Amino acid sequence: MRFEAPFLLILLPVIAATIGILAWWGRRARVRLAQAWSAALGLDAIGHGRHTVLWLTAAGGLIGLGLAAPRGGVVEQEASARSLNLVFAIDISRSMLAEDVSPNRLGRAVQEARRLSQDLAEDRVGLIGFAGHSYILTPLTLDHAAVDLYLSALDPDLASEGGTHLAAALQQGRQVLGASLDGGDRALVVITDGEAHDTLDASVAAAQRLRDDGIMVVVVGVGGNTPVRIPLRDATGRLSGYQLTPEGETIETARQDGVLRRIAQVAGGVYVSPDVVNQSGAVSRVLGDLARRPSSERRMRDRRPLAWVTALLAGLILLGHTVTRRGTALVVLALVSWVGGLKAQRPAKGVTQSDRGDFNRAEVTFRRHASRGGGPSSDTAWYNAGTAALNAGRLADAREALDRAARSLDPDLRFRALYNVGVAALLDAQRLPKARDSLERVAAARLREALLIRPGAERAKWNLELAMRHWKQPPPPTGGGGNPPPPPPRGDGEDKPQPQAGGLSPAEAEAILSSVERGETATRAEQAQRRRNAQARVVKDW
Repeated sequence: MRFEAPFLLILLPVIAATIGILAWWGRRARVRLAQAWSAALGLDAIGHGRHTVLWLTAAGGLIGLGLAAPRGGVVEQEASARSLNLVFAIDISRSMLAEDVSPNRLGRAVQEARRLSQDLAEDRVGLIGFAGHSYILTPLTLDHAAVDLYLSALDPDLASEGGTHLAAALQQGRQVLGASLDGGDRALVVITDGEAHDTLDASVAAAQRLRDDGIMVVVVGVGGNTPVRIPLRDATGRLSGYQLTPEGETIETARQDGVLRRIAQVAGGVYVSPDVVNQSGAVSRVLGDLARRPSSERRMRDRRPLAWVTALLAGLILLGHTVTRRGTALVVLALVSWVGGLKAQRPAKGVTQSDRGDFNRAEVTFRRHASRGGGPSSDTAWYNAGTAALNAGRLADAREALDRAARSLDPDLRFRALYNVGVAALLDAQRLPKARDSLERVAAARLREALLIRPGAERAKWNLELAMRHWKQPPPPTGGGGNPPPPPPRGDGEDKPQPQAGGLSPAEAEAILSSVERGETATRAEQAQRRRNAQARVVKDW
């Protein structure tokens, strides 16, 4: 048995002692009042309730034990889904500590992998970390919580050897995906800055083998292309210096677009540059073309929750005491029910302002809250600020705040933010005819990303049709008579959505052609393992 919150065990004696003292004080007061009324009644009061203090003290101790969340035992679960097989290969070399992106390259890589993992919740996911060597952290699994746990622990110190051996990561990703017999198509997502210290030939050969096996390769670049130093920080996060070569020279690192593009090209895959506004959304669109098939797995989960046992025992003690001394137990139960009813919280200031229709002040309030810190509450504040600006008619401010909210790890919040950005861009396109084309393209891109998260959203499909109407319809006739104006974009109203018209955008057509090309690629025999280069190379530790 273990406890999820062992530090709360210190409350066990405090709660038990407090309840015991209150019970003793209550019994003493009752006996004193009975004796003041009459001696016979006092003797009767002394004879009853002798064990009340012990009963209530034991119940308090069980309550304190339950607060520490005890767990024990083993439970087996079976999970099934229509999925594809996806492996993340994330660079954990020291060059990924460069801070040319926030918080650093490794932190950005983990964020993108988490967003993808949440968007592809029904797919089988595995995780590989690589530096000088490649390490399988999790095999292919439907348990995304386990993958997220390892994503949180990624650090250059996990690698036993420094440097960046990109070829080893590609080869190990191929082995993990090749061993899979369930699920649909296979894909390898490599997230790195491209500072590969093995020869490019080895990486190209590994990429070619992936293409031969029909594995889709998506290379995601992180970092800037301007050389920067690699900071070294102590346990408290303070800067203690910069990474140096063995000769004492300061190391500078930059994203190697040439290497990354070459790997993606040889593998027949896609390179997603950091210049793309939403990298995880771009990767989701690429993976959306792959076929998914049913798969299932059984997994063991240990430490099932046991807090219900302590709650049941405490309830039985109180029930037993209710039978013998109903007055005290009923008061305790009434007090617990009263405390449980105090869950209502006062609405936030911004919510109150929005309810009054004061959207300008509500936006200022939400922006102030969002700027105080990160995390889920900050993402929600950005969404609320953007929605308030949208209601106030300041569409540019609304798009800027909602774009920030769209970076959230919460899929539902990301969908609503992307949907509202699309609506804001459509409204702006009606108001600014000169910028209509660019704004409608922005609206279409955001609504497509929203539909990747929630494909059945009818209003998002309707607004996507509005954004694409000028690209898909023939030009209006030049004869007399005006055409009726296009219908307005749909927000949160309850109007019946219209069916989506046919037709493909150029990006969709290109994705389909790429998928067909990959499917027609003939599988060739694996080449003999390349002999190691006899010439010694310089070992790089970043």
